[in-house]
Amino acid sequence: MAGKNIKVLLVEDNPGDVFLLQEFLKEVTTVVVDLMPVVRLSEAFDYLAKEIFDVILLDLSLPDGQGLETFVITHNHAKATPIIVLTGIDDETLAIRAMQQGAQDYLLKGQVTGDLLVRSMRYAIERQRADNALRQSEERFRVALKNSPIFVYNQDRELRYTWVYNPSYGLTVEEILGKQDLDIIPAEDAQRLITIKRGVLTTGIGTREEVSITIKDTTRYYDLTVEPLRNELQEVVGVTCASIDISEQQAALRDRKLAQEKIREQAALLDVTTDAICVRDLNNQIIFWNKGAETLFGWRATEAWGKNASELLFDEPSPEIEAALLQVISKGKWQGELTKLTKTDEEILVASRWSLVCDEQGKPKSILTVDTDITEKKLLEAQLFRAQRLESIGTLASGIAHDLNNILTPILAGAQLLPLKFPNADERTHHLLEILEINARRGADLVKQVLSFARGVEGKRITLQLRHLIVELAKILKETFPKSIEVSTDVPQDLWMVSGDSTQLHQVLMNLCVNARDAIANGGSLSISAENLLIDENYARMNLEAKEGPYIVITVFDTGVGIPREILDRIFEPFFTTKDVGKGTGLGLSTVLGIIKSHGGFVTVYSEPGSGTSFKVYLPTVEGMETLSLEDLPPQTGHGELILVVDDEAAIQEITRTSLEAHNYKTIIASDGIEAIALYAQNRDKISAVLMDIMLPSLDGLTAIRTLQKINPKVRIIASSGLMSDNKLNAVAAIGVNTFLSKPYTVNELLLSLQKVLS
Repeated sequence: MAGKNIKVLLVEDNPGDVFLLQEFLKEVTTVVVDLMPVVRLSEAFDYLAKEIFDVILLDLSLPDGQGLETFVITHNHAKATPIIVLTGIDDETLAIRAMQQGAQDYLLKGQVTGDLLVRSMRYAIERQRADNALRQSEERFRVALKNSPIFVYNQDRELRYTWVYNPSYGLTVEEILGKQDLDIIPAEDAQRLITIKRGVLTTGIGTREEVSITIKDTTRYYDLTVEPLRNELQEVVGVTCASIDISEQQAALRDRKLAQEKIREQAALLDVTTDAICVRDLNNQIIFWNKGAETLFGWRATEAWGKNASELLFDEPSPEIEAALLQVISKGKWQGELTKLTKTDEEILVASRWSLVCDEQGKPKSILTVDTDITEKKLLEAQLFRAQRLESIGTLASGIAHDLNNILTPILAGAQLLPLKFPNADERTHHLLEILEINARRGADLVKQVLSFARGVEGKRITLQLRHLIVELAKILKETFPKSIEVSTDVPQDLWMVSGDSTQLHQVLMNLCVNARDAIANGGSLSISAENLLIDENYARMNLEAKEGPYIVITVFDTGVGIPREILDRIFEPFFTTKDVGKGTGLGLSTVLGIIKSHGGFVTVYSEPGSGTSFKVYLPTVEGMETLSLEDLPPQTGHGELILVVDDEAAIQEITRTSLEAHNYKTIIASDGIEAIALYAQNRDKISAVLMDIMLPSLDGLTAIRTLQKINPKVRIIASSGLMSDNKLNAVAAIGVNTFLSKPYTVNELLLSLQKVLS
């Protein structure tokens, strides 16, 4: 209102009061008031018909109007103009009643000042504008609701309907006003509404619910919104509700749910099968992927959907796949065996059946693939074929062994006698005779090896102390192996006893040592060590061939070229060899494995190209011997220390975690060096020690250890590996790690190592 004149219509029949008001207004300098005085209502109405005023000052005692009626008549003539009532002190009650009828303010004569009068007029004008805006808003609201299906209503704190718009439930406004829910709808439905609304009255927090109401055997569904209704003091005095009939939407939703349930039932049937079922469109994009496919290939359905099937399941495009696609599109079907990849890049062999799926018009739209895992079946077949082949070899060898030995015996004897017959023969002749004798012996040994492998290994079992056998073997090796190969032994005096055939066990160790010699032909070291080992449940879980109980372990370690990872799993296969033709039969390690298994033991191998190879031979000790039981070796428990376990083998992670947590330690797990560094940086103040595998992907263990030592020079670390070469031990010791734990390890070995680094 600042800067604008206020145009005022003054309806007052007392000249003295008019004069005083005019004088008061002259004293006000903040605004210019244009005052138009009249003494009768009729004059006021004439002005109102011709002009627009900002405010009306109205005396309730006029020649042509008295009391409250004066205000009512004037208000009806000028609803859009704010009215300020002028009254004496004795008539203040009358002025208040006028306020209740719509007056914006009232002033008591005798207490009026210029500033008070101006403030009152400004207030009246602003309030009238607000009322007008509210009326316009309410009008727009009514227009909007008129064309809306929303049932809107207010209820007081007793939940009586006080205002209703667009009534529902088949009732009129008159049938609802003043009633409660129990009066107009069934008791069960009403009680549900009452509970919801009382919750809003109590908490003052609105809510939205879906409710059902049954009237005349017909159930309707409503989307109900309930908000608190507040007064000027922000007290909750009732609720405002909006209700929308959603019965049709609910019916459609039920139909959709029934259809989806049917689809889910059909999909569940597909998920029951263990076969991998996949549907892809003609662009090779996967559109269906069942549980069997998730289990077989490792990809979840959400991961597979939309992916290109060839990129997901094959390493690279192949003519075989292209031919299969062409055949299924042209002939409708294809089947065959395929090698596919899992999520972990593991190759599996599947029997695959492809079918072309067409739409209602017969146009091709997708390809259905059913895959059955036959990897294990093929392995079993291969093992059967190999066994049959070996049996055939054994039968053949058995049949001709006598003849071969008869042939070889005179050759060997002749090779030994000829040097005596011709003592003066030249050096070249002696050399040729030596070659003849050596190869005759090799032929005889080869027949024996084939027979021992094909027929099975049998022999006389006695109680043996293998320390003597190892010492004797080391003496032979030192005399026969090149001087460039350093042979060493480490066998304790209290080595436990085993039951076995000394000749066969001697053959095992000799085969391993000869292989080691070939791996370090240019020089290196060969070590043979033995130790007592009490295998517990934890250790047995790490190696499925092991059983709980006492064993001795013989380790043959060389510093040679090592074995490539891609052939490590094949070295025990019969006739598999990496040696040149004429230098190896491929039966050496097969014979080793056969002999050790016949003794109830097992063999493990750890190798790293360029860092050497370690073969470990495990033999169970003689039953009834005095050995320490697990109960005699109480494990050292922790005190809640947090241990960071770093290993890329999931089985070792889980077993180590379980073992430590069972003995009052806490663990966090990392799968490679990078993850280990990140976890240690985040939990540096909490981690008490780190168990670090040396051979890790992404970032090797030695580099990870150096990085951890930069983060915390006092970090406590236990290094672990399945290949405990001198070079590896020296490298670990060089960076300040003196505790090394060889895999596989027992719970006690793990706990003792932790006790050592934490003390």
